[in-house]
Amino acid sequence: MGIWKVPVDILAESRFAISTLAEITGSLSTLRGARTPEQRAFRAAYGAAFSDWLAARPVVSDLVRASFREIQGGRFGLTADFLGMPPPRVARASFESELAQLRRLTDDDVRADLIATTGEPLAPTLRQPGVRDALLELVVWLWTHTVESDWARREQVLRADIVARTDQLARLGWGSVLRDLGRDHEWVGNGELRINRFDRPTMSLPAGSRLTFVPTSHSGSWAGWHRNSYALYYPVTGRLAAVGAPQGAGLGPLIGESRAQILRLLDGPRSTTHLVALTGQTLGAVGRHLKVLLGAGAIVRRRSGREVLYWRTPLGDSLVASDTAPNPSHPSRSRR
Repeated sequence: MGIWKVPVDILAESRFAISTLAEITGSLSTLRGARTPEQRAFRAAYGAAFSDWLAARPVVSDLVRASFREIQGGRFGLTADFLGMPPPRVARASFESELAQLRRLTDDDVRADLIATTGEPLAPTLRQPGVRDALLELVVWLWTHTVESDWARREQVLRADIVARTDQLARLGWGSVLRDLGRDHEWVGNGELRINRFDRPTMSLPAGSRLTFVPTSHSGSWAGWHRNSYALYYPVTGRLAAVGAPQGAGLGPLIGESRAQILRLLDGPRSTTHLVALTGQTLGAVGRHLKVLLGAGAIVRRRSGREVLYWRTPLGDSLVASDTAPNPSHPSRSRR
């Protein structure tokens, strides 16, 4: 299924949403196979504990094995529908609400998805009662061990991506927003949205369908659907960018190093509390620097829920772009 034909009315009503289950699916996919440096780092942090946990749970281990299938020489893969369904119905779905959706599945529902994914007979363990419970156990472990402690930071980054894309949508339209939704996702034109490179017939989304775009902090991208709900999951812009990009020697003396540090970080929308966490500066100091940068026209701000998000203007981008000389006193750090 390589292309979705999206009627104008469905695209007009489409929404962005945040999903904890998407983060969990990304974690599981990365633990199965890490290709990029950030994926290998993630697997190094959690892989051993996950393998030990699976070793004591043969049903869960067989479930994980049957939930993915590589095709076309490993370039692409199929993922069991329950890992992406149902697509979130609200802008910010909580873990508890998405877990409750999975609880509504039956053993037969899970087995049907696994058979469709593997294309082969299921292992004996998966033909026994309790397959749905094994799925719930897997999801809870992944949430607790790989996502929950970092969720507050991730959610801010995901929300910032949505704010930026919503602003881009208002100014430039869907064609601009859908150009960078990850590998193999693109707006083809004429109402066609590519979701992968599979050699499959184009599928027209039926009338009344709901289309949701879901950012994730993982590098993978995938599509999911259930009944009349369709979702495209894409890697958030700058999801693993360095907290301190190489520092320059020119911008700091001009506007002050602390203020320059904040301006460098505002390549995408961030909240005041996020900036405090990233820079180590006090809340009051960050607030004062933001006020000066706003007054100078180097950044703009927009409210998102209870928070105000800030990001650079073209003037701010130009200032940072001119700041290229490395400063060895400020080594780069990376954040997951």
